[in-house]
Amino acid sequence: MPGREDAAPSPDRPTCLVLIGYRGCGKSTVGQLLAQQLNWEHLDSDAQVASRAGKSIRRIFAEDGQEAFRQLEAEAVAQLVRRPRSVVSLGGGAVLRADNRQAIAACGSVIWLRARPETLAERILHDPATLGQRPELTAAGGREEIDQLLAERTPLYRHCASLVVDTDDRSPAEVTAQILRELGGQPHGA
Repeated sequence: MPGREDAAPSPDRPTCLVLIGYRGCGKSTVGQLLAQQLNWEHLDSDAQVASRAGKSIRRIFAEDGQEAFRQLEAEAVAQLVRRPRSVVSLGGGAVLRADNRQAIAACGSVIWLRARPETLAERILHDPATLGQRPELTAAGGREEIDQLLAERTPLYRHCASLVVDTDDRSPAEVTAQILRELGGQPHGA
C-alpha cells in the first residue's frame, strides 16, 4: 500500500505480523492459524491486558474506565510488536492512540481484516467469549455501535494497513491462505 515506506523493516526493527480490525473480524482465529503456518508465536493484546490486570476487559472498563484500559493496551502493544517472529492480534480500538499506530508501523506487515457491519454483528452475537468478556463501547450497543465505531476507526485501519483482507463469507483458513499468498509466504523481512 502506498505511504508505508516508513514501515519497511530493517535489521534494528523486529519483524512481526500485526492483525488489526473491528471486533468479530477474525483477528484471534486467523492470528492463531497464521502463527501455526509460519511456525511463529501468536500473541493477543486483549489477552495480555486481561492477564496483567487479573480481570476481564469488561471488568477493567467497569471498574477502572476506558482510559485505564487504553493505557494498559498501549503498554501491551508496545511490548508485543517488538517480539520477533510473532503474529500479534490487536484489540479493535488499538489504532485509536497515536503511540499504538507508531508502534504498529514499526512492524513488517500490518493486516487489516475487514468485514461488513452485518457480518460483524452476526459474529459478535454468536460468540459467547465476546459477549461475556467485552463491554459495550457506546450507549447504543449492537449494530448501531458497530456502525458508529467503524465510522471512527476505518480511516485509522486504512492508514495503518499494509494489506487489507475481506473476511466476509470466508473461512479463517481461506483468509489465512490469502494473507500468506499476498505476503509471498512470509511477512516482510522474515
